[in-house]
Amino acid sequence: MTQLANKHILLGVTGSIAAYKAADLVRRLREAGAEVRVVMTDGACEFVTPMTFQAVSGQPVHRHLLDAGAEAAMGHIELARWADAILVAPASANFLARLVQGRADDLLSTVCLASAVPLAVAPAMNAAMWANPATAENARNLQKRGVLLIGPDRGEQACGEVGAGRMSEPAAILAQLSELFATGSLTGKTVLITAGPTREAIDPVRYLSNHSSGKMGYALAEAAAEAGARVILVSGPVSLPTPAHLERIDVVSAEQMYTAVMERTEQADIFIATAAVADYRPTRAPTEKIKKDQAHLNLALEKTPDILASVKQRHPRLFCVGFAAETADLAHYARAKLQEKRLEMVVANPVGPAAVETRGTFGSDTNALQVFWPGGEIELALAGKAQLARQLIPLIVSRYETGSRAAASGANVVELKKN
Repeated sequence: MTQLANKHILLGVTGSIAAYKAADLVRRLREAGAEVRVVMTDGACEFVTPMTFQAVSGQPVHRHLLDAGAEAAMGHIELARWADAILVAPASANFLARLVQGRADDLLSTVCLASAVPLAVAPAMNAAMWANPATAENARNLQKRGVLLIGPDRGEQACGEVGAGRMSEPAAILAQLSELFATGSLTGKTVLITAGPTREAIDPVRYLSNHSSGKMGYALAEAAAEAGARVILVSGPVSLPTPAHLERIDVVSAEQMYTAVMERTEQADIFIATAAVADYRPTRAPTEKIKKDQAHLNLALEKTPDILASVKQRHPRLFCVGFAAETADLAHYARAKLQEKRLEMVVANPVGPAAVETRGTFGSDTNALQVFWPGGEIELALAGKAQLARQLIPLIVSRYETGSRAAASGANVVELKKN
């Protein structure tokens, strides 16, 4: 279940006798490495107490839509942004119907409506209720909308009847939920990613750097690995754990990052340059600490190597994705970068005072992005960086496949002309 490691799973529990199984589900999710928060409906609280879920999740249980304390910060929106996936288990017949209708009259239904992350439901109800044409139609409608339906299983039920309607066992739910994070769209491909800042030495104890946390690059590395890619992550100095199933190369300076990338571009099918590489470095760095014995200190700076431009120049057919962080005129500078460096895609985000939605906070766990490619663009609304990464990877795959088909078509035309 390594796909669930470090994932944020929002578990919705609705009114069903199967609610007791949800406590074991929380335990298993946490054992798989997921962080779990629980939202309970009023009906669920009739079967299991919130204290049970608080104990097994280690987090406060969320119950009320109009909670004055939580809603001061738009609590339902915060939960929707926090989650990497929403799982409703057990999902009652009533909840399935309300989900189809787009109801938003309690906290759980509102969070589901406000979220763009994958949604899975594990139905649990009486066999006759599950067999009812209305429920069957609701289940089909949810599946058409992309909702993952897990179960239900057949067997003896609490009411004494035997048939389909039992909530699937926690182990089976975990297995299907983990598949949401393993798309296979990059199987057989190698993705080279840079992340984090670089540090340019002024002397042995001081350096020039920037505020990059590396979180977006690491999220993309994890999402690419989930999609089946072999991922090589070249990282500047950050305080982030290494995602599972990838190769991490640690560097410090722009020169070191340049060397590490250039040594590995031959292996790559896709290059994603998220790192905030220093544009300038001191022309010389003394081997001894500079003493504070002068009123003024002048630093002479020189340009660092442009890693992305160098990669594209050396490998013009390599699919390259650049990142642009701007304090003003975001679209203008992003499009200019796309054209000047002849990239396949540029992902841009505002920083500093321009980043209104994140209050200009560097190192934030959320972001809002604008993505540009030749002839197209799209905006990705404010969300967690892990969620944005899982939106970006399919977009990158789509553009990569479009380019590959066009290149193959062009090669066929050339071959026909030769013949």
